[in-house]
Amino acid sequence: MNQVKVRISNDQKEAHIPSGIRLLIRRCCHAVLEEEGFTDNAEVSVRFVDNETIHELNREFRNIDKPTDVLSFPLGENGVYDTDLSTGAKLLGDIVISIPKAMEQAKEYNHSLQREIGFLTVHSMLHLLGYDHEQGGMEEVHMREKEETVLTKIGLKRDNSYYMER
Repeated sequence: MNQVKVRISNDQKEAHIPSGIRLLIRRCCHAVLEEEGFTDNAEVSVRFVDNETIHELNREFRNIDKPTDVLSFPLGENGVYDTDLSTGAKLLGDIVISIPKAMEQAKEYNHSLQREIGFLTVHSMLHLLGYDHEQGGMEEVHMREKEETVLTKIGLKRDNSYYMER
């Protein structure tokens, strides 16, 4: 794999971003591309937002009127990506993560914030590369397997079930 530029911006003031999160996101992006055999230079944008902002984006782009944890905005289709002519990097797209929602889910699923943000990043990177789980079935199973493979490789192995007793 060649160079991967991950641009990270914090556009929320609701929650403190713990040290190491930016490095974790970069590791996740690299790990997904490595696992997928992506050999071109690449560029990804990751933006931290609050629940209000992600709610607005979710409503505007997906017609879903509620906040969510993460949104992916791929810039490519079928493995074809725009290229930054000055660097030659493939522009994969944008990832938007709600930090308050990630903190809420980490607590709900009883795992670390690092595990949650790692999962959200890997999940979104797979979306940027064309994976989809929205229809369920084998596509969803395949995507979940890829997520867990990457997370295990970077030391964020799942330590409890996807399902929670309520």
